[in-house]
Amino acid sequence: MTILNRRGLMAGALALGAVPNAVRAADRATIDARVDSALALLFAQRPGSEELFRRAKGVLVMPDVRKAGLFVGGAYGEGALIVEGVKVAYYSVAAASFGLQLGAQITRQAIFFLTEEALREFRLADGWDLSAGAEITGEGDGFDLSASTALSNRPIVSVTFGQDGAMLSAALEGAKYSPISR
Repeated sequence: MTILNRRGLMAGALALGAVPNAVRAADRATIDARVDSALALLFAQRPGSEELFRRAKGVLVMPDVRKAGLFVGGAYGEGALIVEGVKVAYYSVAAASFGLQLGAQITRQAIFFLTEEALREFRLADGWDLSAGAEITGEGDGFDLSASTALSNRPIVSVTFGQDGAMLSAALEGAKYSPISR
């Protein structure tokens, strides 16, 4: 292993180690406040998101997902599942990745479960990953969330919004969502 590769591996490991510690200490009240703030931002930034929220059987809001990477990367965040307007459970998302990546970023994510079956499968899973069955939209893609026919046939819609920072290769591919106690 060359010195450059070792340094990259070490820097990535340090970044990965620092990500969870910055977020993990959040208590229930802190998560609730962040979720409410993230929803307000989503509704302000993404046309149709309020309508999608009302239609959804449940919405997982991850208001503060922190990503960092230098060849080796990681991401971590905590949020809440909202069903019928009530925060019913708390979840974390964690991801690790290898390859060309550089930077740090904070992002927000809302996952809309549009069918009872999709919501039930998510809640019963012991760790869940965002699968190919979900429609994924990002910031700046111009998607109107209420008017899209691509969304009408999907049981799950994931929306990324409110990104701060810059990251080359910032996808949350392979991310695992797990229930947490708060």
